Amino acid sequence: MIQVRLASSPADVALCLRLRWTVFVEEQGVPPSLELDARDRADAVHALALLDGVPCGAGRFVFVEPGTAKIERMAVIDDVRGRGVGRALLQHLETEARQRGAQKFTLAAQTHARRFYEKAGYAARSPEFDDGTGIAHVSMDKPASGH
Repeated sequence: MIQVRLASSPADVALCLRLRWTVFVEEQGVPPSLELDARDRADAVHALALLDGVPCGAGRFVFVEPGTAKIERMAVIDDVRGRGVGRALLQHLETEARQRGAQKFTLAAQTHARRFYEKAGYAARSPEFDDGTGIAHVSMDKPASGH
């Protein structure tokens, strides 16, 4: 069973950061200085995903301008990918952002995940680019009214 909840305590946020570290730094080789930022402990809204009670995914959103929520740092541990955790996490983040006034969602998807986001209603709006991590990304958007 997949459960997603907001990270409502410092311990939950720390768990989200640890899951992201596992995926981005340890697995993908993202420089540690690029994985964590000031928004993690300031205005980011974090969500934690659990599969059968075991924490296995995390993500966050921040408002980059009024009405525009940027979905970021979506991470699902490798041995549970393909089981719906990412989809549930994304839906939870979108719902929470909508409730907080989002009219549009934006994100920078790793190109290997582009199809995942397209299935969720996102459309690419940029050519591929390197976000500084050495990993190819593409910018994508979706109106918040589209479910």
